[in-house]
Amino acid sequence: MSKDQVKDLLKFIKPFSPEIQEIVLWLRNFVWDLYPHANELIYDNYNAVAFGWSPTDRVGHTFCSIAIGRTSKNIQFGFYWGSEIDDPEKMLLGQGNQYRYILVRSTKEFPKKYMKQLLKEAYANSLGKVKDPKQLMEGKTITKSISGKKRELKAKPREKIRNMKYEIRNERHRTK
Repeated sequence: MSKDQVKDLLKFIKPFSPEIQEIVLWLRNFVWDLYPHANELIYDNYNAVAFGWSPTDRVGHTFCSIAIGRTSKNIQFGFYWGSEIDDPEKMLLGQGNQYRYILVRSTKEFPKKYMKQLLKEAYANSLGKVKDPKQLMEGKTITKSISGKKRELKAKPREKIRNMKYEIRNERHRTK
């Protein structure tokens, strides 16, 4: 099964902190365990690393995705067609015509039961968008794009302060 094909994804998330990597891989396993016959589509883009699940190899059929912002370091657990699924607890963020998501800060706070409910509806909605049954595929991991240029990861505030102190100290040494 494709769940074991993590080589590209591990390479793409390597610049992020171990905590972010752990959450992202936990979320990935959460979805793979529920939808082992779906296909994982991976995008290593300029602004984010994003990957999602689709019954085909087309992004337009994606029902769920995970994205990690390169500058914000936010982890989004989202629904490509989120505007078309019910959200009775009003947890989903986003005002656009399509995408809805939640921010994930930890695995303990992740609302598993509710997300399973939304995933079920999102998957059914996604299948309804597939016009040609010949497009259906099962259990593949497909790296769809790799951006040659990546936005630099910004340092966390503590790292910035530490770097500033280091630079000030070095500057003082140079001027003596």
